Amino acid sequence: QVQLVESGGGLVQAGGSLRLSCAASGIIFSINHMGWYRQAPGKQREMVATISTDGRTNYADSVKGRFTISRDNAKKMVYLQMSSLKPEDTAVYYCAVVRVVAGLPIPTAYWGQGTQVTVSS
Repeated sequence: QVQLVESGGGLVQAGGSLRLSCAASGIIFSINHMGWYRQAPGKQREMVATISTDGRTNYADSVKGRFTISRDNAKKMVYLQMSSLKPEDTAVYYCAVVRVVAGLPIPTAYWGQGTQVTVSS
C-alpha cells in the first residue's frame, strides 16, 4: 500500500532553518505530483508547496521566497527546505500525493502521519 513517511521536524528559533523529508513507497513516484501541507492548532490544513512530475513548483504566498520544495525521483523522496522561519510557521507538516484538477493541485487520500515544526520567538 501507499506509505508516506515524513521526518525532519523539530524546534527551531525564529530565523532558523529546517529541512523536511518525505519518503514514499507503494507508488510509482515519478508519475505523481507531490505536496507539503500544514495544519496549525485551531486552523484548517493549508497547502504549503507542490511539485509536479517535471519539477514545476507552486507555493503559498506566505512561504514564497523562504521555502523550497524539491524531489528526487530515484530515491522516491520529496523535500521541503524551510528558511527564515517565523513563529506563524508552527504547525504539523504533512506530505501528500497530489493530483491536478482544472489546473489546481488537489491532495489525494494519500497522506503521511505528519511531523511537528515549532518555531519559537
